[in-house]
Amino acid sequence: MARAEPSDDRLREEAAEPARPERAGDPGRVGGPEPASDAGDPAAAVAADHTPEPADRDSADGEPADREPDDREPEPTLPEPVRTRIISLAATALPTLPVEEVPPPLRRVAKFAPNRRARLGGGPIATQLAADPLFRQRVASRVLAEVGELGSVVVSGGSPAAADPVEVAALAYLTRPAGWRDLVENAGAAVRAEVDSAIVAELVREAEQRATRAEHDRAVAKVEADKLRDEVARLREELGQLREENRVLGRTLREAQAQHRRAAELLATEKGRAGRAAADHEAELRRIRARLAEAEAAAGAVRQTAKEARSVDDARLWLLLETIGRAAVGLRRELALDPADRLPADYVADAFAEQPAAANSARALDADDPARLDQLLALPRAHLMVDGYNVTKRGFGDMSLEQQRKRLITGLGGIAAQTGDEVTVVFDGAERMHGLPPSPRGVRVLFSRKGETADDLIRRLVRAEPPGRPIVVVSSDREVADGVRRHGAYPLGADSLLRRLARS
Repeated sequence: MARAEPSDDRLREEAAEPARPERAGDPGRVGGPEPASDAGDPAAAVAADHTPEPADRDSADGEPADREPDDREPEPTLPEPVRTRIISLAATALPTLPVEEVPPPLRRVAKFAPNRRARLGGGPIATQLAADPLFRQRVASRVLAEVGELGSVVVSGGSPAAADPVEVAALAYLTRPAGWRDLVENAGAAVRAEVDSAIVAELVREAEQRATRAEHDRAVAKVEADKLRDEVARLREELGQLREENRVLGRTLREAQAQHRRAAELLATEKGRAGRAAADHEAELRRIRARLAEAEAAAGAVRQTAKEARSVDDARLWLLLETIGRAAVGLRRELALDPADRLPADYVADAFAEQPAAANSARALDADDPARLDQLLALPRAHLMVDGYNVTKRGFGDMSLEQQRKRLITGLGGIAAQTGDEVTVVFDGAERMHGLPPSPRGVRVLFSRKGETADDLIRRLVRAEPPGRPIVVVSSDREVADGVRRHGAYPLGADSLLRRLARS
């Protein structure tokens, strides 16, 4: 079962706390309480209270009993690479130790993942290595088992020339052989020498780079100098060309100035001529204006004479009309004529109810402009006659006869209300239809009798009207149109009325 890892914040808090002494009888401890140590870098830890381990403790851990005890000198200052390597080796060996051999402060660290153990538990590990010799010996035994021959050489106090000095110093710190401080010092010196060598190499490299850049800059400067020399030569050549062009332009300018002077002289001459011509034109204009004033005076006199003559004519015409009007009034009084309460079409309608007429069904189409209908309806006392079914079957053929009649009569009522003219609509029918709605004001609705067509009734209505009255007949039957035209009526096609109804 996987063990849960503590959080990073909790680990840092435990690393910041000083190590607490262990109670007697705790697992992993042989001697008395462990001295308190700093949680920081092991190079800063002090081992003043460190005492040599007894011989039986060495034998219990499998270490030789004749090893020299650590002296009470302070811990040496470890170079950073050596310290990092020591913590890495201890972090690698920590999970291999039994739980009872792991110091309590590091038991939580031992549960960390390998990639986090050295990074997050470095402080506690370094503290325990500096303060707990037994724990350091146990870690050293695990590390020596891993490194092999190099560990044996370091334990014997040797330092192979080909070995990494950092590795040798880390093993010497953990195993503490005779002269281990010298090995650590030698590793520090080697690290510093490597750092100095790296610095020197970096300086040499930077110097070489600066030299290379300087050489490159010198080559670039040489190329630029060559380009500048070429540019100077080109500019000198262009300067010579510009000087030559300047001489040509100067000569051209002098010629242009001479031409300008000649043009100015010619302009002054032409201005004198134009001034004289303008004076002549001004004199001519004054003469024309005088003539125009005389012509306007003559025209005014003519208009006044014409106005007076027109006034005389208007007076004569008024007197004639007044005489005719009074004569008509006297004639009406002499003949004792009363105002007519019936129109000629009313008499035809009454006679139509008693006398039959022959039927004729010859028809022909006729098309007129609807604007013509408006012009005719604008005449005074006009009478509009409509061939009913001839119009409705062309415009509303998909409706029933009753709906056709109703729609046409309603539309004609609107025309009668707009124009004030007399309107008569005639439908074919053996007898008058019963149950018809009342006709609109100004619209007369007639039905032909048995044996007679609406065309015959329309012709009779036209003949009954007095000569000179404007009569408009709407029918697409050419025979009807020709017949009413002979009696002075104005025939129009059914399309003209349909367009007029659609517009209103």
